[in-house]
Amino acid sequence: MKKKIGDQNVLYPTPVTVVAVLVNGKVNFINVAHVGIVNAQAPHLISLGMNKLHHSNIGIRENRTFSVNIFSVDKIAEVDYVGLVSGSKTDKSAVFETFFGELQTAPIIRDCPLSMECRLHDTYETKTHDLFIGEIAATYADDTVLTGGKVDLAKVRPLLFDMSSRKYWSLGIPVGDCWGAGKKLMK
Repeated sequence: MKKKIGDQNVLYPTPVTVVAVLVNGKVNFINVAHVGIVNAQAPHLISLGMNKLHHSNIGIRENRTFSVNIFSVDKIAEVDYVGLVSGSKTDKSAVFETFFGELQTAPIIRDCPLSMECRLHDTYETKTHDLFIGEIAATYADDTVLTGGKVDLAKVRPLLFDMSSRKYWSLGIPVGDCWGAGKKLMK
């Protein structure tokens, strides 16, 4: 029997990302787990839900660019740290080494298996949060996480976030094929 548990958001786990931006010319990082896929065709759009108080929001608005970086579980301390301290009070620019891609104002984290360089497509504001919609300009993958030219999640070992347990998680094993597992129910 189902039990009503209030109005909780249970769309977890989500991948933990580190968003990298330039704020007043200085690289800043923030841990963001409220990310989403807006669509699956070009232009490829993703979303970031970020509290309006975050220092990084200034850089996203200022440059209209950012990168979204997906880390493996082995970087849990660094990924957590950049979400614990504010760039308005702490210089986080040396936590990760960065480079710049084609957009020139979106720092991309070098020691990260997957990175998406984004230009700001749109912003939706709520009372407490900014929802930034980014258009992916380029995606970068470390050779070690590719199999046949495609991202292999087992090799990435992405860090996941769960709000209800307030824990970081790792990925399990594949359990079936998308667009295939349900075919046995088709008449």
